Amino acid sequence: MSSEPKLPASAPNRRLRVAGIVGGVVAILIVAAGIATRAADSRQLRTWTDAQAVPSAEVSTPLRGMSGATLQLPGRLEAFSRAPQFARVSGYLKSWRVDIGAHVKAGELMAEIETPDLDQQLLQARGDLASAQANASLAESTAKRWQSMLASDSVSRQEVDERTADYTAKDALVQAARANVERLVATKGFARIVAPFDGVVTARDTDVGALINAGSGSGSGPELFVVSDTKKLRVYVQVPQSYAPTIRPGATAQLSVPEYPGRTFPATVTALADSINAASGTTLVQLLVDNSSGQLLPGGFADVRFNLPVNQQALRVPANSLVFDEHGLRIATLGEDGRVKFKIVTIAHDYGETVEIGSGLGANDRIIDNPPDGLSDGDRVQVAAGSNGAKPHA
Repeated sequence: MSSEPKLPASAPNRRLRVAGIVGGVVAILIVAAGIATRAADSRQLRTWTDAQAVPSAEVSTPLRGMSGATLQLPGRLEAFSRAPQFARVSGYLKSWRVDIGAHVKAGELMAEIETPDLDQQLLQARGDLASAQANASLAESTAKRWQSMLASDSVSRQEVDERTADYTAKDALVQAARANVERLVATKGFARIVAPFDGVVTARDTDVGALINAGSGSGSGPELFVVSDTKKLRVYVQVPQSYAPTIRPGATAQLSVPEYPGRTFPATVTALADSINAASGTTLVQLLVDNSSGQLLPGGFADVRFNLPVNQQALRVPANSLVFDEHGLRIATLGEDGRVKFKIVTIAHDYGETVEIGSGLGANDRIIDNPPDGLSDGDRVQVAAGSNGAKPHA
């Protein structure tokens, strides 16, 4: 009878130990992997949290001014020449030949005045002249006769001088009477109301049979007609004192009027008052606009826009980059180390969306657009995605 060989009793225990060791190693590896994963996740979370704690902002650089500001002011249109026509003689309006809107030429008859009183004065003056001439003629012949008798010693020198002086005095009366007649004739000529220049009749304030009083102003007759030259129009604008140095003769502007929406008319500055109105703080500026087409109406309102000159060396930044707090007016800039540095600046001109910086900013500074609240000097800021650091601010 054969017998099988017997295994040693320690073999099962050895396998169990090996299995236990393998299981322990696996468990250790699993635990180590979990710890490593957690550590990596923790580091990633900490990095993400730190990154989120750094504010992001768009960054740009200031640019030179590419276009000037527009100064928009109200103005009024006036005729290039405007001449109210008053009567120089009293009487009654006999007739008128032109009405409002009529185009007249220089010297064209517009109305006639009937002057009965003046006519009688002229008749009397002519009678006085004839009488003076007759007296002077008699005095002249008498003086000549006495002058001829002086040669024969028939009369004295004294008597001749008296007759000569009498003729001189009467001749002076003739000259005075003639001047009076000529004055009344010239006055009679003003019974014809004529156009002073080529233009348009813009007012008529009289009618046939109206009593006309000579003169103008208070206590006399009203203006009969108004003749205006509207081929060119004057435009008057009150410019604020701060802008007065930038608007000089020869500068251009654009006009717009309510009756032609969307259209503009070019105008040129021709004169300035060169003084400031103490009540309004403005200076009067006169412009000239061509109106050969007759589309613009004198006396009307106009919107005047001036293109102010550009300072090519000035720097412009977005208006939303300005910060005004207890430290004053400042701009947040971003240094090469990614940290914020605030700079105190001054504004030269405000153009609405952009401002022109007067001082405190360099051309190479990187400015932070619309800086976040609570930003302070030395804070770290990251540049937002898509920010190229050089947006135009023309």
